[in-house]
Amino acid sequence: MIDPKLLRTDPDRVRRSQAARGEPSGIVDELLAADAARRQAIAAFEGLRAEQKSIGKEVAKASGDEKAQLLARTKALSEDVKAAQAAVTAAEESFDVLMKALPNLVFEDVPLGGEDDFVVLETHGTPRDFAAEGIAVKDHLELGEALGAIDVERGAKVSGSRFYFLTGVGAQLEFALVNLAMSKALAWGFTPILPPALVKPAAMDGTGFLGQAAENVYYLPGDELYLVGTSEVALAAYHSDEILDAKTLPRLYAGYSPCFRREAGSYGKDTRGIFRVHWFDKVEMFAYCAPEDAEALHQQLLAYEKDFLEALELPYQVLDVAAGDLGLSAARKYDCYAWYPAQQRYREVTSTSNCTEFQARRLNVRIRDAQGVRPAATLNGTLCAVPRIIIALLENHQQADGSIYVPPALRPFLGGLDKLA
Repeated sequence: MIDPKLLRTDPDRVRRSQAARGEPSGIVDELLAADAARRQAIAAFEGLRAEQKSIGKEVAKASGDEKAQLLARTKALSEDVKAAQAAVTAAEESFDVLMKALPNLVFEDVPLGGEDDFVVLETHGTPRDFAAEGIAVKDHLELGEALGAIDVERGAKVSGSRFYFLTGVGAQLEFALVNLAMSKALAWGFTPILPPALVKPAAMDGTGFLGQAAENVYYLPGDELYLVGTSEVALAAYHSDEILDAKTLPRLYAGYSPCFRREAGSYGKDTRGIFRVHWFDKVEMFAYCAPEDAEALHQQLLAYEKDFLEALELPYQVLDVAAGDLGLSAARKYDCYAWYPAQQRYREVTSTSNCTEFQARRLNVRIRDAQGVRPAATLNGTLCAVPRIIIALLENHQQADGSIYVPPALRPFLGGLDKLA
């Protein structure tokens, strides 16, 4: 959630952010009214408590009729204090509900618009001219089935649509990609983590995934647990209700976990192959830092994502995502889109978000430094979403004989293989 002080001192900033997201700004007025009611309720409660304490001291000194009157007043005050306390609780709950519905404040230079209004910041690499090479481009599913690497038919038989098996060199390729990603993350100073894929409601809500993204979340009501759509959830909650020493910052974690998504609203989209699926594995970077260091660290996470894609020799673009396409928690997000030859377009393979203090306030993650105790900032970034990287590798590195070229960076993790055949 945002800083309540900012809401009171600069409500127009919040309104501009809502407008940039394409969200109604009426919630700002509702919040201001709820905040005023909350503060008024607190003042009334504290006034009654102060009177209650004062009379308590007088009772000890009084006697006779005066003491009886004071005791009667004490009894009445006791009921008033209980009612005032209940009013405070109700007012705070109303305020908290509204605050949790308010998205993070978008940086004012983020592009305006929706999903298609991103700004391409960089283009790296040149897509191959397969026609000039005399190669008829095949898509990842045709290539993967020929290699014995991908089996979507049995995935559907066992689990339903949008599920799959990675078999043989497909499974080897996943392990190789994960090991390459983790080896790079270790070299960059990240601590590797295998987080749980099931989390409590507080973790899911704290990271903002029970807001706009709720329809895509799997919930197990019998256990009151959620299946994560990204290890960001568990990694963000890892330090919940903790105070971190500023000297230990930034704290960098690389989590590897399965990810589960309903893909609600995607009926008929990307139904072929393994681009849009209900389950996949992913290596996710997550960082805690001081708020003033967050923007620089965001650029660093983006640089790591670019490094990984370049090591795999994939053409890609860097996008500055428009405000209307940001998730609840992000103030800014950069996506990397890799070139998919069979589709003749760039598609999303990684993203990195600066969530500023938004998640940390919800999860009560704080830092202690010379300024005192204050909320931390959190950032996340996909290093390797396995299926989408496999698609990009198979399609971009297909050869005339049906084999797949293996970039040198990946070969040590595939037993030295320079091609898959």
